Amino acid sequence: MTVEQLSLIHFKNHPEKQFDLSPQINCFVGNNGVGKTNILDAFHYLSMGKSFLGNSDVNNILNGEDFFSIEAKIRNQEKEDIIRIMQPKDSKKVIRKNEKAYDRIADHVGYLPSVIISPYDSNLISDSGESRRKFLDSMISQTDTQYLFALIQYQKTLQQRNALLKYFAKNRTFDTDSLEIYTPLLIDYASQIYESRKRFVEKLNPVVQHFYEIISGGKERVNVLYESHLTHETMENLLIQNLQRDRQLTYTSKGIHKDDLLFEMDGMLLKKTGSQGQQKSFLISLKLAQINRIKELTEKTPILLLDDIFDKLDDHRVSQLIELVNKEKFGQMFISDTHRQRTESVVKRINEESRIFEI
Repeated sequence: MTVEQLSLIHFKNHPEKQFDLSPQINCFVGNNGVGKTNILDAFHYLSMGKSFLGNSDVNNILNGEDFFSIEAKIRNQEKEDIIRIMQPKDSKKVIRKNEKAYDRIADHVGYLPSVIISPYDSNLISDSGESRRKFLDSMISQTDTQYLFALIQYQKTLQQRNALLKYFAKNRTFDTDSLEIYTPLLIDYASQIYESRKRFVEKLNPVVQHFYEIISGGKERVNVLYESHLTHETMENLLIQNLQRDRQLTYTSKGIHKDDLLFEMDGMLLKKTGSQGQQKSFLISLKLAQINRIKELTEKTPILLLDDIFDKLDDHRVSQLIELVNKEKFGQMFISDTHRQRTESVVKRINEESRIFEI
C-alpha cells in the first residue's frame, strides 16, 4: 500500500497543503518549527486515527479555525481508496473511507499500518510502563482486530469498576454484588489480551536480537521480555486477593493494565547499563522488528515515518539504518530533516525514487 497524495486543511500550523508523493521516499525539509513533524503526524492519523504526539484532536485544529481535515489517496493493490479524517471543533472526529464513515474509529486501525522512528522513542526506555504498554498495544492492534476490540472493552470495563470503587469510598458504602458485575468481563478480556501479548513478544524478541546484532556488530545480547501479573496468577484470583486493597486505593490495582516490557542487555536492564549509543541501536532494532512482524502477520508493508532522526543519530547508525531499510524492502518512507543537502545525500545512498518537499 502506498499513499499517493496527502491534503491538509487547518491541520496544526498548516492552513492548506497538498503533496503528490513518491511511492518510495518522501522527504520534508525545512527549519525547526515550520511543521515537518506535523506532516508526519498526519500520516500517523491516517494509520491509527490519532496523533503520535499525544495531543487531543481538537488541539490540532489551526488557531482560529473550526475544523481540520486530512485527506489521502491510497493505492491499495489495484484499487484507489480515499481516506478522509475530519475533526470539527464542536463534535466528534469522523473517518471516512471512500465517503463511507466508519461506525467506530477502531475499525480503521490496521488498514494502513505504520511504524514511526522519532526522538520520542527514548521515552520507551526511560518512562514508566504505560508508554511501553501503549507501544505494545499499537503494534498488536495493527495486526489483530479482535485484540483491539478486547483491549477497548477491557479498558471500558476497568473504568466502570474503578468509578464504582470511588463511589463506594465517597459514600462510605460497599456492595459486593454490584462490583462483581464487572468480574467475568475483566477475566475474559484480560485472558485474551494476555495471550495475544505473550505470543506477540515471543515472536518479536528474536527479530529484535537479529537487527541489533547487525547494527551493533553482535557485541551484546538484547532481550525483550513480557512482564504481567497474569504470568503467575489468574485474573480471577487477582481480583479476589486484592479486593480489600482495591477498596482502599479506590482503583483496580492488579491486572493486565499494569503489564510492562523489560528491555535487557546481557541480562541487565538496558536503561541502567546501556550507553546512549546502545540504547539508540536497540530502539532502531525494536522498530525494524515491529515492521517485520506487521509485514509477516498482515501481508501489508507498513509505511515508515522517520522524524528528525538524522539530528539524533551518529553517521554510523544512520548508515546502518539506511542499509537495513534498503535491504529489507520496508516500503514507502517519509523523512523529516532540517538539512536538505544531508537528506539528498542519504536518499542517493538508498538509491530509490524520491521526492523532496521544502516546508
